[in-house]
Amino acid sequence: MFEGFENTRIKTDGAEINLHKKGDGPPLLLLHGYPQNHVMWHKIAPRLADDFTVVVPDLRGYGDSTKPPGRDDHAGYSKREMALDQVQVMSSLGFETFFVAGHDRGGRVTHRMALDHPEKVLKASVLDIVPTHKIFTTINQKVASGYYHWFFLIQPNELPEHLIGGDPEFYLRQKMGHWSAAMDGFSKEAMAEYIRCFSNPETIHASCEDYRAAASIDLEHDEAAMTNRIQCPLLVLWGKTGLMDRNYDVLETWRERARDVSGRSIDCGHFLAEEKPDETYDALYHFFKE
Repeated sequence: MFEGFENTRIKTDGAEINLHKKGDGPPLLLLHGYPQNHVMWHKIAPRLADDFTVVVPDLRGYGDSTKPPGRDDHAGYSKREMALDQVQVMSSLGFETFFVAGHDRGGRVTHRMALDHPEKVLKASVLDIVPTHKIFTTINQKVASGYYHWFFLIQPNELPEHLIGGDPEFYLRQKMGHWSAAMDGFSKEAMAEYIRCFSNPETIHASCEDYRAAASIDLEHDEAAMTNRIQCPLLVLWGKTGLMDRNYDVLETWRERARDVSGRSIDCGHFLAEEKPDETYDALYHFFKE
């Protein structure tokens, strides 16, 4: 799926990040979401590598990156730490400034990165999210029903880990089927990789820690920075048939948090890069190329 890409691992202050890299143009970092890994970009990354130096990592806790143990304060999976990993990855590769696009959890890492490291991020794109703080402070029955996992995964005492671990493939297929407009957007090769990686008990635990951090320390970081706004240009893309479109004015929510916002919906569910790769590629290419 990543033919011609270099596969390497880079140590950061808190993890070891698995990544694929290809191209010789301006650097573009692509961050995946839950419950996936870097493979979610396989339909788009090779095309973007014709014009950019594309870096496609697994976030800490996911894919083949290391899974640091959780802590009582969940800080090891804060978006601040996950963003710092990727800034250090790009620096190790020789890129002190770069573009970044993030889907789902990767979008939340992108949001924090743009706030914490504005001197690094030249342009950013977030796919099918509104800010974490916005969701937790405006939650209603419809959003809670669609995003029930936000509240299931944060439960303590290994409860979600134990239940998911009983049949991780069933859980993963159910989640991806629920969020997508149609499962036929996922190739057999990609699904096999998602299942392989998500079947690791350490990945299940790390992903729960990711969500526990979102409901605790990430909110503290967000509340401390409510007067800060993303300074770089921000492209927002989202699925027309998805939960975000049905419950939020997506562009307006991001205009509360960023100075220069553009974007649109794409006629698909949550997984834009796999359900509608051509449209998603075109939007990202033109935004980062201009």
